[in-house]
Amino acid sequence: MTVKERMHNGDLYDPGDAEVMAEQAQCLELLYDFNQTRPSEMEKRASLLQQMFAEIGEDCYIEPPFHANWGGHHCHFGKRVYANFNLTCVDDTHIYVGDYTMFGPNVVIATAGHPLEPSLRQKGYQYNFPVHIGKNCWIATGVLIMPGITIGDNCIVGAGSVVTKDLPDNVIAIGNPAKILREVNDHDRAFYFKDHRIEPDRFTRDIY
Repeated sequence: MTVKERMHNGDLYDPGDAEVMAEQAQCLELLYDFNQTRPSEMEKRASLLQQMFAEIGEDCYIEPPFHANWGGHHCHFGKRVYANFNLTCVDDTHIYVGDYTMFGPNVVIATAGHPLEPSLRQKGYQYNFPVHIGKNCWIATGVLIMPGITIGDNCIVGAGSVVTKDLPDNVIAIGNPAKILREVNDHDRAFYFKDHRIEPDRFTRDIY
């Protein structure tokens, strides 16, 4: 079994393998170029994202700086995904993000971990498990998502939360570790923030 195969099947492997590092370095060159773009260079950013990512849908917006171990090479984003400053994707294996999902500043999505056994960790061994995030989620500021996690559709993860267990569809989760607070309910369909009521035509009017 090759090192590249081990990267994606959960086995322990050496991330310092020469072939792996050479390919990774090429990906990071594109990431560097993306993070050096000017705010006016939107077309250049879009072109670079097409080269950097495994898949990226239409009308995605990622605010530099963006950080990723493989420069997005193992990231699969749907359409209209929005990421604010400092999204970090530890994309040593695959990260899947559904359409319309939004990330606040300083979110970390981690696929990689290291053995608890000290002698193996001293040798530099690593393992990776993919992360799946559903459609139309809101991952708020400073959220940490751990390796192997699946988050369902329409979920909200509150600011500063650490997601260590899977979340089903249509829930609000907060805390460290993140726990389900409740499901999205009728009150949420009437009020967008505290006592601020949603105008009825917002459900039929396109924000754009």
